[in-house]
Parts: sequence; C-alpha cells; structure tokens
Amino acid sequence: MPGPQLVARLLACSALCLNIVLSQSEKQPELAAIPIIKDGEPQFASAVEPPLIQPTEVRKVIVTMEQPRVIPHPDTPRHKDEKARLLERLPKNKGTWNGNHVRHRLLDALYGFVKYQERQNEELVRLRGLYTNTAKHQKALLEKFVQYSDKFTQIEKLLAKNQELCDRIVESALSFYAIDRSELNEHIKNSEKEGRKADKISVSQSLKHIVRDWTAAGGTYERDDCFACLTGVLEKLYPDRDERSKPLKILLPGAGIGRLGHEIAELGGFEVTINEWSMYMNVAYRFLETHGHRTNSETFHPFVDLWSHHASAADMQRPVTFPDAPVNASEVLLVEGDFTTVFNTKPFRHYDVIVTYFFIDTARNLASYFDTIETLLRPGGYWINLGPLLYGTAPFVQLSLEEIIIYAEEGLGFKFLDVAGSECGELTFPDRHVRGMEAAYGFNDRALTKNAYKAQFWVAQRP
Repeated sequence: MPGPQLVARLLACSALCLNIVLSQSEKQPELAAIPIIKDGEPQFASAVEPPLIQPTEVRKVIVTMEQPRVIPHPDTPRHKDEKARLLERLPKNKGTWNGNHVRHRLLDALYGFVKYQERQNEELVRLRGLYTNTAKHQKALLEKFVQYSDKFTQIEKLLAKNQELCDRIVESALSFYAIDRSELNEHIKNSEKEGRKADKISVSQSLKHIVRDWTAAGGTYERDDCFACLTGVLEKLYPDRDERSKPLKILLPGAGIGRLGHEIAELGGFEVTINEWSMYMNVAYRFLETHGHRTNSETFHPFVDLWSHHASAADMQRPVTFPDAPVNASEVLLVEGDFTTVFNTKPFRHYDVIVTYFFIDTARNLASYFDTIETLLRPGGYWINLGPLLYGTAPFVQLSLEEIIIYAEEGLGFKFLDVAGSECGELTFPDRHVRGMEAAYGFNDRALTKNAYKAQFWVAQRP
C-alpha cells in the first residue's frame, strides 16, 4: 500500500484500547505449623501451606491517538509543480488586472466568505421587518403556538456558527495562496468603497456543494446513482488497469468540490486531475485538502439561508457533518482555471479519459469546450459525459442533444459507443448510443421540493 494511503488509514483510527494484565508475583509468607490432635497425640501438618491464590488485577487503559487538526497540502511532484504554476499566475502584474484576473477572483471569493454572516443577516433583518406587518392577534397566535420570533434568534446564532467555518476556509486559503490578511482587508475596503457587495449566493452555493459532494445525505440523494454509472463504465473500459505499467490519465473539468475525482481515484489505476474555474469552489476544496482527513469532523448548518420547502423548523436548522469519507488529497490534483486555456502546456496533453459531469452546459462557447476535449484526449481516448443541458444567460451557442451528437460525430469524428447498460438509464434515441437518467440536484434531501434533470450519458471515442 502506498505511503499516503497507509497514513490516511492510520489517521482514520480515532482510539485504541489496551487491556493490561498486572499479575502478582510476590511469594506468600510461610504459615506456622498447626498441631492436629489425632488418636490422642498431637500431629503436625506440613510447616508450609500452599500459597493462597491471589486474584489477578485487570485494568483497562484507554489510549487516545489525537489526529492533527490540520495536515500539510500534498507534496507529490505533480502537486508541487502545479502549485508553482498557480503561484506564478497569481501576481497582479501577470496579465491585465481586472475582475477576471485569478488573484482578483480569489480575493472576491474570500471577501464573500468573510462577509457571509453580514450578508445573510441583511436578509434576516428584511424578514423581521416583514413580520411586523402581521396583525396583532395573528402575531399573538404565532408567538404562543410556534414561537416565531425565536426562529429569527436561532437562525442568527446558526449563521454565526456558519461564519466560523467560513473564517477557517479563509484562513486556509490565505495560507495556501500566500496572501497576506492586510491585502484581503484592503481589497474588501476598496470593494465596499466602489459599492460592490460580497457575493452571498456564490458562498451559499459553495457551502451547499459540500453537502452534495461530501456528506452522507448527498451520497444517498444525489451522488450514488450517477457515480455508479460513471465508475462502472470506467471499470468496463479498463478491466486490466492494475496490470498496466503506468496509471491511466483522467481529467474531470468542472469538478466542483471534487468528490467524483476522489471516487475514481479509489478505483485504482488512474492518475486523476480535476479542474474548476470558480474560486468559491476552489477555496472550499483547499480547506478540505488539509481539514478533511477526519471523517465527519466538521459541522455547519447549510439550510438556514432559505426559508422555503422545509417540513419543520428542525429540518431547516439541522446540523450537517462532513466529510463522510476521509479526503486523501495526494490521490487527486486540482488544476485551477479556465478549462479551455489552463491545459495548453505540454504536460497536460494526451489524457486517456475526460469525464464531463454536469459541465458542458456551463460553456460560454460550447464549441470551444468540444475543441478542448478533442485536443486533450489522446487518439483512441474516451470522452464520458453525464449531465443536463441547462445553458446560462449569454452562451454563444445553445445546441440540442441531437445537434451535439451530430457535431461530435460528423464534425470531430468521435464514435459513440454502446458501453453502459440500464444503470445509466434508458436510450434517449432508439438509434443512438446515448442514455438518459434522472439526476437530482437540490442539495437538501429533506426538502419539500425536488430538482432533478434527465441527465444525458454517453461514451464517445476520439479517432
């Protein structure tokens, strides 16, 4: 077993018990001879009686193995090389300094996490104000039977708890990206002068993606079926991967907070690279890299920022723990940046597999995504897709599923393969090797609403 895997498994053990048996070994004192009258004459027993049997003393000693709260970021050669590349791109003088600069986007994300509670409290103040519009007799009933005002107080406390997690995410990011706190404070000050508020929606979505990717409920509700489809296909395509001299190279763009990449790494035989543009997602993943080695060691309240679709106040306010599995950061490499440009250098060419999971519809230019997939795949490599076609607000191209198939087959020469079975859904077209399966995307498994897509799955081979 590789060193990092062994360490991760040792750290997963939280305590061990040792039963220590302490036996008594001291000799017992000799007993005096005792006369016994027999037939009128004194008879003496043996001068020494057998020693009394002393009870064994058993003590239970509990030895607790304290795991470090923080572990270093992975230092494999490819992790160190990629971090060096990232830090080279971070200075302000690298490229044009504007809202799209990587350092600017990073500082904006940290600004959002710093101001999480403040921005959420603004909404709480608004809701409290709306409550004052209820009639006096209505308010009396609400207070008597459901203690409605107490709900505001409790939500305020839980938002403060969430801010503690956000603060730790910020501290982790400042350390990883070598950003001084004073620079972040100055960025926040300037942003507020310009009237730019912190983005509370992106922070909230990042926290909810932790639920989707790294909680037990997220697995049951959103991950399990989709991941089973994707990992099952990879095992069918590469049943002999453990016998190869080198691991297969696999890339997952738009990886969010990375769980699918880690699940694929656990299969063995793959060198996994994930990619993400959003700095809100990336700083959360960097936090998991150093704090995610202990199962369910972190707690927060992800549903307190939305008041709709709750069966009970307890559901809305419930705590959620993460991660539901240890995060072995050395198994997966995160490459931050734009999928269409960040992989332009030679080390990133010739992937065996590219998996686009809930990704292609995020494109500003869908054709550029397809060109990049073709460029990065080696000849004979596989493009595996599973996801919806929910385009954004200003995409250059919006293709139907059928048009995507035609473009990939006839324009780029990809061959769609019949690899999967019903675990990836039913055929969308009777004459095409494309399947559709229901894929939930709602973050809250107890919500009184359901958001799901008929996600489209295919395996296409590059010529």
